[in-house]
Amino acid sequence: MMKYLTALAIALGWFAVATPQAAAVTPTEELVVKAQWTVEEMAKNDDIGKYLRKYMKNAKGVLIVPNMIKGAFIFGGEGGSGVLLIKGASGAWSQPAFYTLGGISWGLQVGGSASQIMMLLMTDNGVKALLEDKKLKFGADLGVALGPVGGGAEAAATLGSADVLVWSVSKGAYLGISLEGSVVEPREGLNKDYYGSEATTRAIVIEGKYSNPHSSSLRAALAKMRAE
Repeated sequence: MMKYLTALAIALGWFAVATPQAAAVTPTEELVVKAQWTVEEMAKNDDIGKYLRKYMKNAKGVLIVPNMIKGAFIFGGEGGSGVLLIKGASGAWSQPAFYTLGGISWGLQVGGSASQIMMLLMTDNGVKALLEDKKLKFGADLGVALGPVGGGAEAAATLGSADVLVWSVSKGAYLGISLEGSVVEPREGLNKDYYGSEATTRAIVIEGKYSNPHSSSLRAALAKMRAE
């Protein structure tokens, strides 16, 4: 266990060095800023940018995890916090609600990595599952597919049936990542920290009862990607 924790600590240390410092005051504000950076960096990525813009047009929501840390020694663990935004009927993006993503895998593996992840929710079922299931498991409760990259042919049948399309980058390069078995959960405590009250996920992203002007840059980055 101590060796595993050491590997994970090394991965965390790498990410702290590799990621610019956010000019944010609180941890939740910093997470929102890093989510904005993730959107902007992925939009410019030669391998995935054009596909993200294409599928963003029909996406019903997006879950952004800017700091997905994976460390491994014999068994691997991965985790990170992120934000969920839902697209309204007018096409405008909601305020962000906070989530955590994590999982454990077994096998002979050593090392650590840090990735940025964007997940587009393509179906009403995907949105409903995230809002109603307090401990959702990808693959078992929700269909997930890797989004297309580069100039290769798209697996249209697979993509068309997936509730969630996933893209991930590590150190600026595309990295295929499997979320099968990973669990995603809402972070109501972080919602409270960001909005200053007992804000629930549904009240934030569906009912629009809470807002924080700090999120305007993230929402603008998503709107720009959809318009390009």
